[in-house]
This record gives sequence, structure tokens and C-alpha cells, in this order.
Amino acid sequence: MRFRFYKQLDAMDCGPTCLRMIARHHGKVFSLQEIRSQCTVTREGISFFSLEEAAGKLGFRTRCSRVTPETLLEKAPLPCIIHWTQNHFVVFVSKRERHGQVTGVQVADPAFGLLRYTVGEFLEKWERRNNQGVVMLLEPMPGEAQPASRPKRRGLALELLRKHWRPFRGLTVQLLLGLLIGSLIQLIFPFLTQSIVDIGIARKNLDFIYLVLLGQMMLFAGRISLEFIRSWILLHISTRINFSILSDFLVRLMRLPLSFFDAKRHGDIMQRFQDHTYIEAFLTNTTLNVVFSLINVLVFGVVLCFYSWLIFLIFLGGSILYGIWVALFLQYRRALNFKRFDYMSREQGNLIGLISGMQDIKLANAEVDKRWDWERLRAGLFRINVKVMASSQYQQVGGLFLNEGKNILITFLAAKLVLQGDITLGAMLSVQYIIGQLNAPVEQLVQFTQTAQDALISAERLNEIYTLEHEDVRSGEQTGDLPLDKSISIAGLQFRYPGTEAQARPVLNNIHLHIPEGRVTAIVGVSGSGKTTLLKLLLKFYNPHQGTICVGRENLASIRHAAWRSQCGVVMQDGFIFSDTVEGNVCIGDRNPDPARLDEALRIANIKSFVDTLPLGVHTMIGADGTGLSQGQKQRILIARAVYKDPRFICFDEATNSLDANNERAIMENLDRFFVGRTVVIVAHRLSTVRNAHNIVVLDGGEIVESGAHDVLVGKKGKYYELVKNQLELGT
Repeated sequence: MRFRFYKQLDAMDCGPTCLRMIARHHGKVFSLQEIRSQCTVTREGISFFSLEEAAGKLGFRTRCSRVTPETLLEKAPLPCIIHWTQNHFVVFVSKRERHGQVTGVQVADPAFGLLRYTVGEFLEKWERRNNQGVVMLLEPMPGEAQPASRPKRRGLALELLRKHWRPFRGLTVQLLLGLLIGSLIQLIFPFLTQSIVDIGIARKNLDFIYLVLLGQMMLFAGRISLEFIRSWILLHISTRINFSILSDFLVRLMRLPLSFFDAKRHGDIMQRFQDHTYIEAFLTNTTLNVVFSLINVLVFGVVLCFYSWLIFLIFLGGSILYGIWVALFLQYRRALNFKRFDYMSREQGNLIGLISGMQDIKLANAEVDKRWDWERLRAGLFRINVKVMASSQYQQVGGLFLNEGKNILITFLAAKLVLQGDITLGAMLSVQYIIGQLNAPVEQLVQFTQTAQDALISAERLNEIYTLEHEDVRSGEQTGDLPLDKSISIAGLQFRYPGTEAQARPVLNNIHLHIPEGRVTAIVGVSGSGKTTLLKLLLKFYNPHQGTICVGRENLASIRHAAWRSQCGVVMQDGFIFSDTVEGNVCIGDRNPDPARLDEALRIANIKSFVDTLPLGVHTMIGADGTGLSQGQKQRILIARAVYKDPRFICFDEATNSLDANNERAIMENLDRFFVGRTVVIVAHRLSTVRNAHNIVVLDGGEIVESGAHDVLVGKKGKYYELVKNQLELGT
């Protein structure tokens, strides 16, 4: 049975794509998104552990083990999944044997296609340690054709594309009418050309020639006017559709959960915006030009048949051969398109890193190394572009040969028909005019297949964004009203980050915690103990695997994300300063900022005196495109942002770790008064920040090991005591 190959859409999709190919081989048909929904993919990709777990959900019995090359080549049931060149998954499809010896293998590489290797080449790429490599063997479970909870198949359907066209139906009708009139005008030209030769020249009637030329000039002026109007209408439609598509995409992107952005590289997301240009071109210029070409081919084809059936058949046969020649390159172009997407994504991400990390690059004297990293990616992209250009040139040369050969043959045949008296000289010139008018539309129709292919590939990549469930997918079942009781209760909470081998070990385990309203609860612990993760769960960045988080008596899962976050003032340790004014950064999300609240927020954050010294005060630009800020000043802007919301819940994650002692003391005194009556959770390494908290919770290894007030915990001389004794010089 022929092995069905599928192409990965992202660099991180190799594992799910391999699983999709093997499922198809065993008669189980899944979309890539359906398999992704069963996997946990991160920016680092997917692990064997997660892939094995997903295969089980899809109805496969799996076994991952380390085997020697001999065992893999001679005994392993195929197809199976292997780890390739340290950072990639491929499918070992089949082997070629001769005289009982394996001489070659076939590999389905989701990045490049079905490839054949010698045994030596194969073993060189297969990742091994101590002459053993990891292999994942799969066989379908009897009676399980599809997973029990198979998600509904959805995609970037035709209805979605039609949605963007619908507002322009009237203009589209005008365009089509203009195309039809333009084609009819062009239809008159070959008859006028024939009449000039057969009547005007043959009868030496100069007045008739003048009359025909005048008619041609008027028709030409009408055609130019139609083209001018059509171009303006098309520009209007394409601009509006492009804006509509991008806006819709951005809306959907911003509604996705944060776990999506954790699993995607910035370059991948940026390239998806570029994909919209292919969609927009396909929906506007390309599609309308193809309609215009079809009308021209139909109209002039009928006229050509009127002159000579034989010439029409030669033209048709040559055009079909040209189309077949171009179609031969489509699969190769598709593979190159995916390679180019990957390189462009990585290069764009690399450039973002270069610009964002320039300070650290210079401090490490790493300019040359980082430039070489970029140059290697750029060189790879250049090689792909060379292959694309070479493919296009081969295609163009072959197409030119077929086209010109067809035209020369038609010219010879038309001349022969004139000599035989079957057609007039004027008819021959008209035929040549018609062939010239037909060549361009045929070329456009053939090129349309390439543009359509690019658009479909882009649609496949965008499909993920349009089909993923957004954060408030259950908004109809959720409430936007928060309970009067603002205390938070956590019971039996367990959470683990997806996509790593450590998945079996939860980041948080068996967390039971009560965070009372009007009190400050501090969470401390060594790095990696789960403090920030717990805060992200409280902010609904992720959903817990087990246990519940309740606000009052209301389960946090039943509260809409937007409603909950509107009442949360948050400072994260990696908070972002936008390229905007001080006012825009502090009052983010408020279109009509309250000057009094802004002034109070800046005062509490102890940054008002600095802002007052800026040239335009709160209207001064800061961020990447404005006035540079120190880390401490950025942190105070973030604190002011949280305070300005006047929230009922406060969540601070290392909110003062970049502040000097004097600023920290002043801010904490201001915040102590601001915290009154609010539910406050503070995560910190600097224990001076949390010393006065009403309750201090100590996390270790993802579990709560101690809790209580500062003095009580110090007296126990346990984990908390170990954390604070060096910072506060408590002695032994």
C-alpha cells in the first residue's frame, strides 16, 4: 500500500505530523489540528512522552524503547517513529533488501518529503547514544477506528472566505459587468482588422480605412476607461478585504489562551501575518483576473473556431501541454514553500532577538557569533530562494518552448490555409490577433494554479488560528459577575506544564490554600518551586489538571476571563512596557484616563517625581521608541499600571526585585495603605518585601511545606528560616 505523506505546517509540528501519517497508513483519518489537540506542543516541540500519550488517545498501542541499529532494521514493525538529527521526528516507512541484507531505507520526513537513504546515511542521522536510539512502535487497537472524544473537524472553510466578499457583492457585479463589456469590445477588434485588409486595402478604399481606424480608436478609449474604473474598484475591494482579513485574524489571535503563545515562536506568528497577503491576492487580483481570462478564452475561443477548427485544436492541445508542464512543478514548489516558511520564521525570530538583546550581545562581545548565526539562517534562505528561482526558470523555459512552438505552428498553418484559399489574408491577421489575445489569459489560468497553491498552503497554516478554541469558549456558561466574597480558596490543586519528559512530575501538587479577603498572602520558595505557576493559575493563564480554585463560593472556571482580569491588578516579573506615553502605559485599556487616578497611581508607585521631570510629563513617549527607562523605573510604571485599575485583587510577581532599598521601602509603605480591603497575593524572592504579610506560604518542590506569619515561621527554623537567615542575618 502506498504510504500517504503529509507536510508539517510549523517547525514544531513534526511529531504530530508523523503521528498523522502513521494513523492514515492504518486507515485512521485525522486533521493535523485534531492530532494537535491530543498533544502538548511547546516552543521546544514535542517529546516522545507526549507523543506516546497522544497516540494512545487516538487508538494506538505504543511502545517506546531504545534499540540497536540491527534490531531497528531487522525486527522493528514498520512504519515507526524515530528521533532524527537531535531535534526532529521522522517516520521510518520501509526498507529495501537484497540477498537478505538491508541496502536502503525510505523515510517520511515531514519537513521535506519521502526520502531514500543508504543504511549508512540513515544511521548517521538517527540519533543514538551508546549505539542505541529511541524508537516509537505503534499498532492500532482492535475496534478503535477513531478516538472517543474526537474533536469536530473544522477548517478555514469557503464560508469564511465568502464572509469577507459578502459586503462587496454590488461592486463585484460591476466588476464582472465591466469584464464582460471589455471582452466584447476586444471581440470586435479582429473583425475590424480583417475588414481593413480584405475591404480597405483590397479595394484601395482609404476613406473606409479611416472610418475603421476611428472606430478602433473609440473602442480603445472605451476599453481604457473601463480598465481605469475596474482598477479603482479592485483597489478599493482588495484594500478593504485585506483589512477585514487581518483584523479578523488579529481578533481571533488575541482571543487564544496564553498556552498557545507559549508553544509558538514569535517568527511563526509573524509569518502567519505574511500568509494573509497570499490569501488577499488570491481573493482579489488573482481570482478576478482568472474570471476575466475565462471570459476571454471563451469568447475568443468561439471566434477562433469560427475561423478554423484545426487552428483551435492546435491551440487547445498546446495550452493543455503547457498546463501539464506547470503542474509537474507544483509538488516541488510546495515543498520549497514550507522550507522557505521555516527559514523566514527562524530568521525573523533571530532578528527580533538581535535587536531586543543588543545590550547583552555587546556586553558579552558576541556580535560576531550572533551575526554568524543570522548569516547561516540567511544563507539557508538564500539557497531555498535559489531553488525556487531555478524551478521557476525551468518552468518558464519549458512553457516558453511549448507556447512559442504552438504559435509558430499556428502561423505556418494559417499561412498555408491562405495559400490554399481556405481563408483570406485578413482572416490570417485576425487569427494572429486572437492567438495573441488568448495567450495571456491561458498564461494567467496556468499561473492561477500556483497562486491557488500558495493560498491553500497559507490557509492550512492559518487554519490553526481559526479553529483553536479561544479563552472564553464557554462564555455562554460563564458569568461576568464576581461574588461579594472576595476570598480565594484552593483545594487539591495539581498542575504540570505540557510537552516535557518531566510531565509525569507535577509542578504543583496537592495545594490546599485559603487566601482571605482584605489580607496580604505572600508566597515564597526557591526558584522552580512553583510560585509563578500558582500565580498564573490564579490569573487563568492555564487550567489546573486537578482540584479547584474558588472565589468565594464561585468556581474560578465559571467566571469569564475578561471579567476576572478586569478586577485583578497584576505585576509580572516579565511585564512589558509599550512604545507609548507614560499615560498610555499606566492607563492601558482606558480610552478616557482619569488624571486624578493617574496622578495617585504614579505617587503610590513612587515615580511621580521622575515623570514630572520628563519633557512632556505623562505625555512623554517611553518604551522602545521613546525615553529609555531603567529596570527600576519600568517596574514602578508596572506597579502604577496595576494600582490605576483600582482592582479588588492584587497579584505581584517579584514586583520590587529591581528596586533599591529606599524606593522599595517607600513603595511598600504606600502599597500597605492601598492594600487595605483588597485580596493580595505577593510572590517574592526578596523576603523583606513579604515580611509584614499576614500569611506567608512556603512552597518547596511544588508543595506547601509551611505557612504562617514571619515571626512564627522563623521560630520553627524550617524551610522559611533557611530562606531568610542569610538575607536578614538571623544567624544560626
